[in-house]
Parts: sequence; structure tokens; C-alpha cells
Amino acid sequence: MAPPYRADHIGSLLRPQALLEARSGLSSASQMYNKEVPNGVKAAEAKAVKEVVELQRSKGVRPITDGEYTRHIYYGGFFENLSGFEINPELPIPDAFRTNFPTTTGLAKMGAKTRAVVKCTGKIEYQESPYLPEWIALRDTLPKSQWGEAKLTMPTPNYQHIQLKPGTAFTAGSGYKSDEEYFSDLAKCYAAELQTLYDAGLRNLQIDDPHLTYFCSSQFLDGCKTDGTDTDELLYLYIRTHNQLLAKKPADLHVGVHLCRGNMAGSTHWVSGSYENIADKLFNQTAYQTYYLEFDDSERDGGFEPLRFLPKGKNVVLGLVSTKKAELEDRNTIKASITKAAKIIAEAQGVTVEEALGSLALSPQCGFSSSSLAGGKGMTMDKMWEKLQLVKEVAQEVWAE
Repeated sequence: MAPPYRADHIGSLLRPQALLEARSGLSSASQMYNKEVPNGVKAAEAKAVKEVVELQRSKGVRPITDGEYTRHIYYGGFFENLSGFEINPELPIPDAFRTNFPTTTGLAKMGAKTRAVVKCTGKIEYQESPYLPEWIALRDTLPKSQWGEAKLTMPTPNYQHIQLKPGTAFTAGSGYKSDEEYFSDLAKCYAAELQTLYDAGLRNLQIDDPHLTYFCSSQFLDGCKTDGTDTDELLYLYIRTHNQLLAKKPADLHVGVHLCRGNMAGSTHWVSGSYENIADKLFNQTAYQTYYLEFDDSERDGGFEPLRFLPKGKNVVLGLVSTKKAELEDRNTIKASITKAAKIIAEAQGVTVEEALGSLALSPQCGFSSSSLAGGKGMTMDKMWEKLQLVKEVAQEVWAE
């Protein structure tokens, strides 16, 4: 099965200045979790989405996304709109979080004393779709014939759980006695959301799970050891949850998962390390069709060798164009990297390089703005579109499709 697009992108785009200004007066909780957003801000979001969709259509950029313009940050709007979750706007760093958790450790170095999270305080239930309004707003900017060319993104189920101090993702009053119970109900909500979005015309979905790369970080692994957490069991728990949410998805709903190592403002990343620690389990134990992986910096990502674990019938979108730097990549260097990755897959699968190329695609390594203010150093609107155009042109040259 080929990837949906040979030239892809991760979803988030730089926010236009008018949108940033419209949202600037919101409280931090409203910014983060899209709560109590005034009509004037909603109108600015709708205008920005319409304009960025038209730009993608005119420039031939696919898939078409809303740039995550209705969210302040990529995971906003999901957990807090499920029954059973409650926003905690200011949990103390480091006390409320895992020992040496890379994100909170990094934020503390920047001066942060607290971090907002969403905790489970009751029965987790799916009553209203968190992202249906967002999908409809994107869908309705397109003719029906192009609905299938659009992609929506969602945060991973483990987003809240992995960062919090063990045993605190759900409160005593929630009724949950184990992580397994918590994730079982959460996975049901995800499965229901996939079906709701599918019924409304969505055919391409991306789950963002940057924290899976933390299992490649000695800092995270050592912190878990200090906390008495078995990281093999924790990874298994998360993989099982991913598979539970995918178990009943419609056959023609494409779902991929994106991994990175952090994408904060100023080109900041939280961890480094090869996919080696997780590649076999990622590719062979999760039911995803496509894996969006960053490979723009070998010092950060460790190189292509873990691709030898990719089984036949699954895809990898190579994130070879950086959103963290403004300089435009050399297209011949990108092509050489694609060939190198294909050769590793070909040797492992016992197929030709040309056949291995069939399981690959090209994209930037991450979104251009995982939060409203998360652009890379020196990145501008013009440079962003140049990079997306480069991805498109190189993909056309490599795959000639």
C-alpha cells in the first residue's frame, strides 16, 4: 500500500499575524484549551483557515490542512472536551511530573514554575466530538470532490499520562483503579471520534505522538527507573492503546502516526536519540499504515538504520526538510538521503531499491508551528512555502507520479 501522498506535510503551519493578534487577548487557559473563545476570535480563525486552504489549493500542496489555526497548540481541544477530564492550569514543576521528564526539565530551565495539564477526575466518556467542528470548518472550505485530499491531526492518547507523576493521571475520585482501565475507556473515545469524523467525510488522519521518542532518551529512561516505572511495560501499554483505538476504524480511513523530538519556539527540541530502541515494536506491533518520522538531523534522529525493521505493506514518510532552520535544503542531498533509506529497507525486505521506494514519501520533519509561537529560527511565511514547494518538486522527481 503506497503512502497517500509522495509529498506530504505534518499539518501545522505558521499562523498569520492577524490571527495571532486576534488571539493575543485570550487568557492562557483559553489559548491552550480553546475555552470561552469570543466570536471575534472565531471569525479570525475561520478567515485564516479559509485563506490558508486556498493557498494550499493554489500551490498544489497536499494534503490540505487547516494549519491547526483553531488551536494554540497541537494537542489542544481534545482531552478537555471528553467527559471525565478537568483542566489543571498550574501544576508545579517538577513535583507533579515524572522525574527528569525532558519537557518539564526543559521548561524549568526556561524559567517555568508550572505547567497546564488535563487530568481524569471521572468516568471517561465520549458525548460530543472534540474535533468534529474543526473538521467541518476545514471540510466546508473545499468542494466535496476534494474532501478526501484533506488531513486532520489529533494528539496521542498517552499525551497527559506520560508526563504526569506515576499514578496521578487520574484522581482517586475518578473510579479508575489502574492505567489499563483508564486507557481502555480513552481508546473507546478515540475509536468513536474516528468513526464520527469518518461519517462526516474525513479520510486521512494523523495521530501526533512525539513522546514515543522519549523511550529513546536516556534522560527519560533513567527518570522512569528512579520512579520505579518499568519502561517496557509502559511502552507496551501505549502500543496496546494505539491498537485499541485503531481496531474498528473504517477500512478506507488512512491513519498515520507522527513522531518527533520536540518542536518548541526557537527550534527547541527536548530529546535526541536513534529510533533503534523502539523501531521494531513501532513498525511491527502497532497497526498504523504510515509512520511520519523526522530525519533532518542525524545527530538528533540517529539515522536510517532502524528502517530495517519496516515490514512490507507499511509506509514511512521521511521528514528530511527541516522546519527548525530557514535555510533551504539542497535537493540532491535530499534525493541521496531518500535513496539511502530505500537501500536499507530493500536489503532488509529482500526487494529491489525501486520496490522499497514504493513504501516511502517525503515531508518536513515536523509541523511549522506546533504551537502558535513555535516557528523555527528565521522561519517566515515565504520560507515555509518555499520548503513545501521543495518537498513537492523533489517528490515529483524521485517518484515521477
